[in-house]
Amino acid sequence: MDSRTEPAESETEPEPDTAVRRRASPEDTAVRRRASPEDTAVRRRASPKDTAARPPLLRELLLVVGLFLVYKVGRQLATGHTAEAFRNADRVWDWERSLHLPGEGAVQNALLHSDTLVHIANTYYATVHFPATVAFLVWLYLKRPAHYVWARRVLAVVTGAALVGHLFFPLAPPRLLKAAGLIDTGQAYGPTVYGAHPATDAVANQFAAMPSLHFGWALMVAIGLIAATRSRWRWLWLLHPLITLVVIVGTANHYWLDAIVAAALLGIALAVIHLPHRTTTTAGRVQERADDSVRDIPELVGAGR
Repeated sequence: MDSRTEPAESETEPEPDTAVRRRASPEDTAVRRRASPEDTAVRRRASPKDTAARPPLLRELLLVVGLFLVYKVGRQLATGHTAEAFRNADRVWDWERSLHLPGEGAVQNALLHSDTLVHIANTYYATVHFPATVAFLVWLYLKRPAHYVWARRVLAVVTGAALVGHLFFPLAPPRLLKAAGLIDTGQAYGPTVYGAHPATDAVANQFAAMPSLHFGWALMVAIGLIAATRSRWRWLWLLHPLITLVVIVGTANHYWLDAIVAAALLGIALAVIHLPHRTTTTAGRVQERADDSVRDIPELVGAGR
């Protein structure tokens, strides 16, 4: 009887997977670390972070339309205070003179040097304000969802505060104030969005000058686009509120103080509603960096088999 004991193969021979791992060359590791652009794109598309910040479209449409209707109805509730609106206009005019603010007439006189320039200013006032804000929100919703939520909240707060101001401080614009000596350029040169008789205007409340949402919204559009983009030319968006300021003052639709109050309200809203730290674009970049880090970890051929 042979009493020799055969050594166990598991103690003397390497496992096949271990042998393959030992034979893995640096070239194989380099190949494993590389990933095709298509693989990276698939990972980014699959990441839930890319779409998590975008709210449902139907809900946003209902919300924005609802806020707009509430604002329009609220402005109409502020009508019928003609005498108070003109008393407040006299006060604002006196406040501006005591603060040594430049006269609105200086801006209007510059526009009146050219009929074409006045017409362009009236057209800008009538047509750019609302469409530009809508386009701004649509672009943010599609390209920068996290910034969209932030901007929509800021605009809602500023607009709500403006509505309260219109209700409790009705104000006739400078074009209606005799002491200002300014021309209603909309009526004189066209186009205009207001009726010839402010007290009976059923389309718009002409006694809602302070604060100026034309300027407040324009300034928010510029700030929002500067915050949401990285182009070195993005600061040119500040031209929009600058042109808007010249237009609203030059056409005698607003006082300087209307714009100052709007800017102050916007500043408060921006201080309370913080800018998002990360957008879907940066989320995609973070995910891509995470994928690269995973690919940089040396893999073992045959592991897990």
